[in-house]
Amino acid sequence: MLIDYLPILTLFLVAMFIAVFVIVLSRYLGPQRPNRRKLMPYESGMEPIGPAQRRFPIKFNLVAMLFILFDVEIIFLFPYALVYRQLGIPGLAAMGVFFVVLVIGLIYEWRRGALRWE
Repeated sequence: MLIDYLPILTLFLVAMFIAVFVIVLSRYLGPQRPNRRKLMPYESGMEPIGPAQRRFPIKFNLVAMLFILFDVEIIFLFPYALVYRQLGIPGLAAMGVFFVVLVIGLIYEWRRGALRWE
């Protein structure tokens, strides 16, 4: 029974070998010219300006919520569309509750101003 998992183990070992090989190879063949500026915390070499932690506008959170709202909608609607006849009334009721939750989320986003173009 364990012989069925041999191709998966082989693929995993090959992937690990390639990953380690590439990292080691780049370490020894890559350019090694560190200087004070490159060893700073920021790779761009710029001096840090201001505090490292700053507040983000609420708009970023609203856009993320919109993405999750519509992404989850598509993820759950596609399988439902394939089997909606077999689910019957209970499936229709479950999808109705799902849509109510999505509409509440959309109304919240709308009232917060996430759908306004600026």
